[in-house]
Order: sequence, then structure tokens, then C-alpha cells
Amino acid sequence: MKTLILTLTITALAATAGAQTIGQRERNQQQRIAQGVRSGSLTPRETARLEREEARTRAIVHRDRVDGGGMTAAERARAQSRLNRTSQDINRLKHNGRGR
Repeated sequence: MKTLILTLTITALAATAGAQTIGQRERNQQQRIAQGVRSGSLTPRETARLEREEARTRAIVHRDRVDGGGMTAAERARAQSRLNRTSQDINRLKHNGRGR
């Protein structure tokens, strides 16, 4: 039962985020981080943390694409989940009242 719920959740997340490709979402998140730096809403430490998260996601996606000639549905869902988590982190850190 838990497996079924997990599968449905992952499928729903993948379908929702499917409007943008993984690459488009990564670029969008990089722009959001850069905007936070420009506006001063992200501290250098917060920026470094978000950049590390982004780099880890890029490395995983690259490995999944190269390993076996493409990404499976499960790998895409896992990547979208990581991107969702990073997006939430960007939002939380940009609006936490800390800054320069």
C-alpha cells in the first residue's frame, strides 16, 4: 500500500513539474538565486548552500542521463523531487528576513 501511494505521489509530482524540463527548472532556480544575491535577501552562506544543492542535482542528473542512455521515469521523478526541495529552500531562505 505504501509503495502504491509513493508511486502515485511521484507520478503526480512528475506530471505537475513536467511542464518545464529539468534543464529549464535548473536555469530558473539559478536565476532566482542570482536575484536573491542582487537584492541582498540571500547571505553568502545561504547562497553557497543553495549552489551546492544545485551542483549535486546537476551531477546526479548528468550521471543518470549518461548511465544507460537516458533517464528513466523514476530517475526523472527523483530529479524533480530534488528540484522541488531546492525550490522550497530558495523561497524559504530568500524570505527569512536575513540579508546582507
